[in-house]
Amino acid sequence: MHAVLVLLLALPAAAALLCVRIPLRIAPVVTAVSGIVCFGLVLALVPTAAHGDLQYARLLRVDALSAVFLLATGFLYAAVAIYSVGYLSPGHTAGGHDQEPRRYARRFWVGLNVFAWAMLAAPLMSNLALLWVAIEITTVVSALLVAIENTDGAAEAAWKYVLLASAGLGLALLATIFAYYSGAHVLGQSYDLGFTQLLGVATRLPHAAVQLTFVLAVLGFGTKMGLFPVHTWLPDAHSEAPTPVSALLSGSLLAICFYAILRYYQVSAAALGSRFPRDALLVFGVASLLLAALYLFGQRDIKRLLAYSSVEHMGILAIGVGFGAPVALAGVLLHVLGHAAAKGNAFMGAGVFVQKFGTKRIANIRGGLDLLPWSGPLFVLAIFALGAMPPFGLFRSEFEIVAGGLEARSYVLAAILIIGVTVAFLGLAVSVTRMLMEPAGPARQPARELVPAAAAHREAGSTAAGSTARPATATLSRGEPTAWMVVPVAAGALALLILGIHPPAELTELFSRAVALLTRGGS
Repeated sequence: MHAVLVLLLALPAAAALLCVRIPLRIAPVVTAVSGIVCFGLVLALVPTAAHGDLQYARLLRVDALSAVFLLATGFLYAAVAIYSVGYLSPGHTAGGHDQEPRRYARRFWVGLNVFAWAMLAAPLMSNLALLWVAIEITTVVSALLVAIENTDGAAEAAWKYVLLASAGLGLALLATIFAYYSGAHVLGQSYDLGFTQLLGVATRLPHAAVQLTFVLAVLGFGTKMGLFPVHTWLPDAHSEAPTPVSALLSGSLLAICFYAILRYYQVSAAALGSRFPRDALLVFGVASLLLAALYLFGQRDIKRLLAYSSVEHMGILAIGVGFGAPVALAGVLLHVLGHAAAKGNAFMGAGVFVQKFGTKRIANIRGGLDLLPWSGPLFVLAIFALGAMPPFGLFRSEFEIVAGGLEARSYVLAAILIIGVTVAFLGLAVSVTRMLMEPAGPARQPARELVPAAAAHREAGSTAAGSTARPATATLSRGEPTAWMVVPVAAGALALLILGIHPPAELTELFSRAVALLTRGGS
């Protein structure tokens, strides 16, 4: 199993290096193979992590908690890698005389693999310092991927993301320093911020320093997680990034930052008792849920709509941990996996709509259910899943979180959670119903929404810079852009059904052990 840990780090890095030099037509194959193999490696880790910890060379460590987040990232890496084969169609990124599409595509494949590598590395790190470094790498790489579109909007979104994420990670670095300061009082100055070391002496750590450490960690990593009030970068970045990157940002990166907060939660709960960290998370969680639920109404951009849905679900995760009951914590872990699949599906479905209609404006997308016979229904299922409708995994997870709130006698907060989720679903449903159910009329693209070739290439990998724009009178035909953009979404829908109806026994064991780690504050 030690070889699995090494391969999880080596494969995406090797794929990124290969994509720098190999012929461009091979880069999608290398990326897809890397994603699928990495997901298979993560699945191989589940039985081991469900029964014990695995450590290698004092740098890499996997336990049940980190394995849950590896599952989310591994699944999305595989799904997005396959989706991107269709998103950047080989017929439009290879050959021809114009080199701009080729340069874009090469940067995209390299960046996608490096981004996945950094997100897989974070849960594998054995100490808080290396965890911070891995998340910092995700910031640099993802900011470049947001800006890859080379538009004014993308540059503004990337700059805003860099400023806010850097400020947040500066606070997270302070949290890391105070964690070291706390541990140095007991372990001496030579220890390496390892999780197990800190947890082993948690009851002897100075309380004031631990409290400050946790607050800084929530503010710092919460910035990248999308918690209110430091969420403002998220809608812009998710909207302007290429669709596969948006799926990874929402389904995986936000979860990885939540994982970092959970590691600090373990230490704080073991040192102080769970009341203080739970209360802090409840404050941020409730605020994030209520804000996002209201902002979902009136959104004009399909990807911004989904971005605010991500803020909502991050709030749900924080509330679930704030309840503190074992059943709520199990629901939180299931929610991480369910949200990764559902939000990945939603963004990938949105990418198909953008390519089909040539716009991200919700008002200009009509008749989607008729024009997209596969992606339309799959997008509906993704929205139902995000709205916690049965029989999908998010229904089960949110049911468990609410049950945990009732078990913890947090009746008012449980009611707020139910109301917030219901309002958020209504906000999603209003926009999606118009996009899918209202007739397309003449099914023509509005003149003001012309998609020039460069923008079409950037947003949907469609044409080379300098070629002819899509005519304003072009009639939209029924059919999918490519099967590559449908298959991974169908796989995500299947995963949501499995999580909702009957999660595998090994996954249930993994959740049980992870809950035990969170409730005991250690292994």
